[in-house]
Amino acid sequence: MIILKNRDEIRKMRESGRIAATVRDEIASRISPGITTLELDEVARKLIASLGAKSAFLGYRGYPGAVCISIDSEVVHGIPGGGRIEIGQIVSLDVGVVYDGFVGDTATTVMVGVTDPEVIRLVRATELALMAGVEMARAGKRLGDLSHAIEMVAVNAGFSVVRDFVGHGVGRKMHEDPQIPNFGNPGKGPKLKVGMTLAIEPMVNMGESAVEVLSDGWTVRTVDRKPSAHFEHTVAIGDEGPEILTVV
Repeated sequence: MIILKNRDEIRKMRESGRIAATVRDEIASRISPGITTLELDEVARKLIASLGAKSAFLGYRGYPGAVCISIDSEVVHGIPGGGRIEIGQIVSLDVGVVYDGFVGDTATTVMVGVTDPEVIRLVRATELALMAGVEMARAGKRLGDLSHAIEMVAVNAGFSVVRDFVGHGVGRKMHEDPQIPNFGNPGKGPKLKVGMTLAIEPMVNMGESAVEVLSDGWTVRTVDRKPSAHFEHTVAIGDEGPEILTVV
């Protein structure tokens, strides 16, 4: 677990977050019918390099892409390839970068000409769940307060949260303590402290919470094949409350 202790560390985390957000927004703007996920990945590689950063994902435990791109029932860790994006799909884009020794991690879900009201509601509820979690990222709160806030938004909307994959601390490494489940009990778990940096990332399913890893060893998909959405911010806990670092 990293605790930011000085202005220089905070500056570096802010910059890594800004770069991650820049890449996220640029790639998201290019998601359109007919483009392949591999083409999006190639754009991401060039953009990350041009910003003086490195992909936090490329080569991580053998992962072959610079970003993760997951479609419809794919929850997270989708490998970019030759498949073309189609109208009516939702595309979850996960971006992680390393800049000057610090990691920025962020995700968004893009709707590509989606008209199904339930899918639209799923995506919007997942983003609201993220912001509910961010709001709880305050010194003195318990980790369970943050996790519970995310879960309640999803469940009250009629959806379920993924339990097999969670958010995490982030800083000098992509995955640090504490693990941040998207479900939990208020008032439980470790106390949150000023200087902690967290990757808060609700993964919300339209149907059941159960997921499985496909034969490629990476792609996570809902067992019932119903859609899933994913949003993520890197957040620093400050004296005045949460600061979202993955913004441009």
